[in-house]
Amino acid sequence: MKIAFQMDPITEVNINADSSFRLAEEAQARGHELFYYSPDHLAFEEGRVTARGQDMTVQRVEGNPAVLGERRTVDLGDFDVVWLRQDPPFDMHYITSTHLLDRLKGETLVVNDPFWVRNYPEKLLVLDFPDLTPPTTIARDLEVIKAFKAKHGDIILKPLYGNGGAGVFRLDENDRNLSSLHELFTGFSREPLIVQKFLPDVSNGDKRVILVDGEPVGAINRVPAKGETRSNMHVGGRPEKIALSDRDREICAAIGPLLREKGQIFVGIDVIGNYLTEINVTSPTGIQELERFDGINVAGKVWEAIEARCA
Repeated sequence: MKIAFQMDPITEVNINADSSFRLAEEAQARGHELFYYSPDHLAFEEGRVTARGQDMTVQRVEGNPAVLGERRTVDLGDFDVVWLRQDPPFDMHYITSTHLLDRLKGETLVVNDPFWVRNYPEKLLVLDFPDLTPPTTIARDLEVIKAFKAKHGDIILKPLYGNGGAGVFRLDENDRNLSSLHELFTGFSREPLIVQKFLPDVSNGDKRVILVDGEPVGAINRVPAKGETRSNMHVGGRPEKIALSDRDREICAAIGPLLREKGQIFVGIDVIGNYLTEINVTSPTGIQELERFDGINVAGKVWEAIEARCA
């Protein structure tokens, strides 16, 4: 098959951690042809969705993860699969790319389905499953957020469309910074904030469960660094081997059919204790860590699901 990757600079990826690199590596091993372009080079040109990029051969070489050909413009309608893999922020640039890729429907399989990536961003899809999630409020109104804090005491405050642990604050019962943080966030962004009840179980780790076409294939545990609330690996969280619990499987059974129906083939959910906190569909990670811990070919399972859909 002909496969295009829309992603951040391939030359800067960590070959031992990046999930997009691992997906490309597995596709190449299965005999597929690879093409790479950045989201800045996606375009709509007189009825065609095009991209200006380069043919790509990936290689597991530190500092040189890919050999790239000459730049050329392609019609993405001629490809079998396009991967939507650039990292958030989930801003208007990101949203516009989902609108353009959505125009390939019926010609090219876009993974994950851009219509539902746009309508199911990480911190919003969980609202469909209130029985699985901690108490949650989304608001820009300071008085609403204050009322939530007064009710629950110890809370987590974060930007609604943030990623990688950036801008995440824990405000306990004695904290007096809510108004200042609200002023800071609303001073540079028009987006709402999301607040959730703090879950003490996060000290034991924030579990990333990977689902392929709605089915769980395994999990890694991300343990916060000493003195940190955030467990994201971008901010020093330590990945550990962990098995799926009965509660994890219960959560996956509840959300899996919807993910499969909406074309969300590669998804990473976050589970703290017994609670689902995020459903990551934009550019989930964790493949390489899970493969090392569990010895399973997660990228292969992703491609099996894609190949089945294309067939």
